[in-house]
Amino acid sequence: MTSPDGSDATPSFDSSLAGRRAECDGGHAIAGTHLAVREEYAGTLTGDFVESGDPPWRWYLLGELTRAPDGYPHDTVWCESGSLFIVDDGKLETGAMR
Repeated sequence: MTSPDGSDATPSFDSSLAGRRAECDGGHAIAGTHLAVREEYAGTLTGDFVESGDPPWRWYLLGELTRAPDGYPHDTVWCESGSLFIVDDGKLETGAMR
């Protein structure tokens, strides 16, 4: 399996996260420039995650998106653990990942 960062990954599943509402932010380079953009996502965690790299980075799969950038073409997004926040019941949990 290939992870969101393009390296080999170890897939896993965390049933305690499946179905929880979460938000994450991320970014990418703007093609043809030396600039980057930050984007925000909100949705429901599937429980799926992958670890890749050395030291390993953990990426969680967010689906049923309720917020995504205009024109975002996918139904899901991989969120790096440090940029992921649980927002169940309107309460923000930080540091809950990993």
